[in-house]
Amino acid sequence: MTAQIDLQNMDLTDDPDVQNDVFLAAFNSGQGAIFDSLYRDDSISNLSGEPLTGQARTDAITALLATKPKLTSKVRANYTAGDTSLIIVDYDLEVTKPDGGKQRILGKCTDVLVRGEDGKWVMAVDRPVADSVEDIQG
Repeated sequence: MTAQIDLQNMDLTDDPDVQNDVFLAAFNSGQGAIFDSLYRDDSISNLSGEPLTGQARTDAITALLATKPKLTSKVRANYTAGDTSLIIVDYDLEVTKPDGGKQRILGKCTDVLVRGEDGKWVMAVDRPVADSVEDIQG
């Protein structure tokens, strides 16, 4: 499934596959502010390799996305209880290393989303964990 996504009006929905499409579009846009808008102000993300929140999270996301990484992911499971949702995805991330080489990271991510009073879902916890890391030759 591929959702029609407006990068200027990002909304996570009740559908985990659409949520995944929105998340991917925001991430692959390379625009940290757009991707960070999917998070609560107090959300925690270890996308940088350590759990960060607030401005430190925003800065780490912006710096990473400025390098134009490429992310794909597939929803493996989704559990929703009221206004809280747990989504588990397998991901494949290609990043540029400081020396200019490319690296491929495969792993799993557990995301916790919460629905606000406005009815919109936002990320509360983003926890990617790498299973393997390999240099890409080419």
